[in-house]
Amino acid sequence: MALPRPLARRLRSARTWIALGVLAPVGMLVVSGLMLLDLRQDDWDKAEQTSKNLLQVIERDIARNVEIIDLSLQAVVENLRTPGLDAVRPEMRQLVLFDRAGTARDVGVTLVLDEHGEIAADSGALPARKGNYADREYFRVHRERADLGLYVGRPLVSRLTGERMLPFSRRIDKPDGSFGGVALGTLKLVYFSRLFDQLGLGRDGAINLYLRDGTRIMRHPYEEADIGVNIAGAPTFRRFVGARSGTFVGTSVRDGVERHYAFTQVGDLPLVLNVALSTADIEAGWRAKAFVIGMVVLLLCGLTVFLSLLYGRDLRRRSALQAELARLSRTDALTGLANRRQFEEEFERARKGAGRTARPLSLLIVDADHFKRCNDRYGHAVGDEVLKGLARCLRASVRRPDDLVARIGGEEFAVLLPETDEDGATRVAQAIHRAVAKLAVPASGLGVGAVTVSVGLAVDAAGELGDLYRRADAALYEAKASGRNRTQCASAPANRTRRRRAAA
Repeated sequence: MALPRPLARRLRSARTWIALGVLAPVGMLVVSGLMLLDLRQDDWDKAEQTSKNLLQVIERDIARNVEIIDLSLQAVVENLRTPGLDAVRPEMRQLVLFDRAGTARDVGVTLVLDEHGEIAADSGALPARKGNYADREYFRVHRERADLGLYVGRPLVSRLTGERMLPFSRRIDKPDGSFGGVALGTLKLVYFSRLFDQLGLGRDGAINLYLRDGTRIMRHPYEEADIGVNIAGAPTFRRFVGARSGTFVGTSVRDGVERHYAFTQVGDLPLVLNVALSTADIEAGWRAKAFVIGMVVLLLCGLTVFLSLLYGRDLRRRSALQAELARLSRTDALTGLANRRQFEEEFERARKGAGRTARPLSLLIVDADHFKRCNDRYGHAVGDEVLKGLARCLRASVRRPDDLVARIGGEEFAVLLPETDEDGATRVAQAIHRAVAKLAVPASGLGVGAVTVSVGLAVDAAGELGDLYRRADAALYEAKASGRNRTQCASAPANRTRRRRAAA
């Protein structure tokens, strides 16, 4: 069966076969890319689920241990109210006070501090060890407030054991409700270190435990300098406290590593826990697979594309040459601005647009003052540098995409400003004068202020476009006759009163 004539003609076209030779490998690449993206998403889903599981296990363990300490502190506060407690022997009093105190290996000291901060009872020694803790933050906070309940303080070094501890405390009230001291329990920071060290998170993985005020309690991998650092202002931490739990990808303020963060608040405590996996570690396995698959597909596709592109190389060269010739035919070779041909095309298009929309159209004709004298004195090479400098000044003085700057001959330039009234065009002319006033050509000894321009300005505001260029050109010569280095506005067609505007 014969193919339809249009289809047969297309199949005989070199462009068609080149397109097919490129599109087929591209299709293979797209399908392979989608498969690789799906594999990558699987790795991310697996990492997120792993993070959440680890987070849940750690959060439960910490919450359980803190609950044990808190129950011990509540028992101490309750036992202090036992009638006749002060009258019993010290051994019995210690037994009554700390009968429910935690004794796990990572539980630190449990103390009763009186209203002056002195140790009144000590679960670890009889008689109680000596020490005053009135300067501790938790003591001051409980003394000032009676409604705190359990207070979790910042990490500190125990004055009794020299170990790093996390303090937990509850206020003790006298029978009249006044401040009577503090029940203090501590948890050794080594507990968190042991807990976190059991988990493998990759080379750049990390686990962090913070107070809600941004103070870091513990970090894995452990570094002494990290403990007690406050990162409340970090973008990542603001996201930690912005929700009870969640996940996101962010960059660590500590080491600049991008990580996937899974975070949660620990129970009802003012503690924020996060598990952070390095995005590089998450994608490490996927990258290896993607590299192998990608290389095989790329080699196959590359061979096909190479043969197709080799066939179409001459065609592309010919098209590029034609495009360059077209561009050069519309561009001034010296300044890189639009040339007269492009200006005339754009001018005609702008005239038709202004006539259709009844919007104003402004035209500036800019001419270098005494340019012939400059050429005669310094030579054409310096003259060319002046023209290039003027082109830069004109280009820098317009802002809108539809505005056109063109060199229309010799030292004469044009600035076409669609939808611009006289005030707007005057501002552009003033900007041109300011820019030219700063122009210098150091190689020739032409300093700042040596080069000036005269500007003729004409505005169509009444739909009469035929003489816009003529009026702008006449205004330019009037500016020259009036002393140069100024802008002269042409009279409107309906009003022959001449107006002059000197540029700043």
